[in-house]
Amino acid sequence: MQRLTLGNFELLAVSDGIHRLDGGAYFGVVPKVLWEKKLPANDKNQVPSGLNSVVVRTGDHTVLIETGIGNKLPEKIAQIFGQPAQLLESLSAAGIAPEDIDIVINSHLHFDHAGWNTVLKNGYPVATFPKATYYVQEGEWKHAHEGQRDSPSYYSENYDPLVESGQMKLLRGDTQIVPGISVRVYPGHTRAMQGILVESAGQTACYIGDLIPTSAHLDLSWVMGFDLYPVETMESRQRYYAESLAGNWLTMFTHDPEIPWAYVEKNEKGKMVARPPA
Repeated sequence: MQRLTLGNFELLAVSDGIHRLDGGAYFGVVPKVLWEKKLPANDKNQVPSGLNSVVVRTGDHTVLIETGIGNKLPEKIAQIFGQPAQLLESLSAAGIAPEDIDIVINSHLHFDHAGWNTVLKNGYPVATFPKATYYVQEGEWKHAHEGQRDSPSYYSENYDPLVESGQMKLLRGDTQIVPGISVRVYPGHTRAMQGILVESAGQTACYIGDLIPTSAHLDLSWVMGFDLYPVETMESRQRYYAESLAGNWLTMFTHDPEIPWAYVEKNEKGKMVARPPA
């Protein structure tokens, strides 16, 4: 668990644990001889993938960005990917109860990003964070119902009950949620995936979701095999870097197993590198 101050806000990195992904899928067309230097694989060619969430305390709101895998995966899927289900324990260790969260923001709705949106109560999914308003892009929610290539990554119990009850708000493009917290659409991984910007007293952080899942994916061309639109991923990364490098933004990584956030910079060779906060 890591904390830092961003302007007048407090950021707290919390985790749902570590799960496992196929290294080839994680790095797409990048040869293993290159990516395994940054993220070594086990004997099944699996690499560790963090399930990083961030709590933002603004003084007026307690915001949870992303909700990990949760505890509702079918047994077969849990055996493949793992289901550590540690987020509520991580929050509790920080003194945060589910009732303390008043805003939840999902970058997108794949099962490893929205799993703790709901829990089962008497066999039915209900909001894990009962007092929170949830936010996601309307285009992402619609895509979840379209039966596209990534349809196995969507579980309707993570979001449909919240939409039906009105607790989940569907956004249409770049939007301010509350002062200092806004979202911006970065297509590539999915068409309507959003990054979450946190801005206070002239400082900015961005939870970039699966646009840059780990610090091993900083190169423009190191695109995941999971990305539906890989060329758009590269274009969105270019757009993100143009702003984040100029503004010295803190980049928050959704899947890095060791580094929840870092300042992304260019080194003397022009390569993107991650510098964790001091």
